[in-house]
Amino acid sequence: MSKDTLILAIESSCDETSASVIKNGEEILSNTVLSQIESHKRFGGVVPEVASRHHVEGITTTIEEALNTADTSMEEIDAVAVTEGPGLIGALLIGINAAKALAFAYDKPLVPVHHIAGHIYANNLEEPFEFPLMALIVSGGHTELVYMKDHLSFEVIGETRDDAVGEAYDKVARTIGLSYPGGPQVDKLAAEGEDTYDFPRVWLEQDSFDFSFSGLKSAVINKLHNLKQKNEAIIPENVATSFQNSVVEVLVGKAIKACETYNVHQLIVAGGVASNKGLRQELKKACAEHDIKLSIPSPKLCTDNAAMIGAAGHYMYEAGMRSDMHLNGHSSLDIEDFSVEKE
Repeated sequence: MSKDTLILAIESSCDETSASVIKNGEEILSNTVLSQIESHKRFGGVVPEVASRHHVEGITTTIEEALNTADTSMEEIDAVAVTEGPGLIGALLIGINAAKALAFAYDKPLVPVHHIAGHIYANNLEEPFEFPLMALIVSGGHTELVYMKDHLSFEVIGETRDDAVGEAYDKVARTIGLSYPGGPQVDKLAAEGEDTYDFPRVWLEQDSFDFSFSGLKSAVINKLHNLKQKNEAIIPENVATSFQNSVVEVLVGKAIKACETYNVHQLIVAGGVASNKGLRQELKKACAEHDIKLSIPSPKLCTDNAAMIGAAGHYMYEAGMRSDMHLNGHSSLDIEDFSVEKE
């Protein structure tokens, strides 16, 4: 009988300090998340220096809580996995240095994990992957389509050319007077309005799987500016509905097209915006119509957390991916560099 593999994972790429213990890459023994939303809310967004200071204050107790909740110790841990990037460099370094200290002190392997790979593997904690598959990543910093023919096989077939979808949500939220974080509030407001503003759908070239949300964001801002100049009423819920309908139509359309082009039968969705109810609803409809299996993790696994890093870290550990004490954080990092080709 083979021994269980326990991974201690650490995530600190943005404004959540998180630690988790993952068993065999699929069972969450603990997942402690220390959120900083209330601290950043008064600034209208994440302030990197403030985020780093909060990580420093909370990283030790977060790791201790994760180990205690999992009823395990560092002696029983097989490896330490940590987010290498992408993310805020100061924030990343807090988690990385904590991971390096633990790996050195307890003589454990150190496994670097790509943040987006973590978001993808959050799905595997609740539902097994069926390869080949397509992953739609939608978050504050990323909008990508990633084709996977096997575990740790990442091929980016489409990405945003400007704003990420979560970034566009936050900017539109501020424009209509909603506080940070704006994405969930726009989603909630969109359920109450009507698509009366008819914002553009940006498809780009015919065969492209890339995304662009900068033009849509500008269209919203310009429309509201013109209405204010004419002293005409602005209906926030209708703005939210019109904006969200434009975003969702493009995301769903390109995701379904990608699945058909690459002949895959499972679509997984990852990232904070995967919690969006409007997006979930339309993806369910479209996938049912095209006989595609849809996998979206629970909302608590959509936002940044260490369990997803542990899930990806397990497969990277099994594949022999290691780092030494020279591991550094990277604000930008190519997920394809974390691919492992099977023989």
